[in-house]
Amino acid sequence: MTIESILGAIVIGAVIGAIGRLLLPGRQAIGWILTIVVGIVAALIGTAIAQVLGVATTNGIDWIELVMQVVLAVIGVGLVAGLKRSRV
Repeated sequence: MTIESILGAIVIGAVIGAIGRLLLPGRQAIGWILTIVVGIVAALIGTAIAQVLGVATTNGIDWIELVMQVVLAVIGVGLVAGLKRSRV
C-alpha cells in the first residue's frame, strides 16, 4: 500500500461521504472526519460489490459502481447519525 493509494482513498472517501451526506435529508450531527470514514468504507464496499456483480471496469468513470458507493454512503451516514443521536 503506497502513500498515493492512501491519499486517494481519503480523497475519494471525502467526496463519496460528502455526496452521501448531501443526499440524505435533514441534518446529520456527525463531523467531517466521520463523514470521510463512512465515505471510505462505502467506497470500498461499493467497489467490492461491483466486482462481485461483474460490473466492468472502464477507462472512464464507472457510473454503476459510483452509484453503489453513494447509496452505501447515504445508508452509512444515516446509520452513524442515528447511532450518534441515540447516544445523546
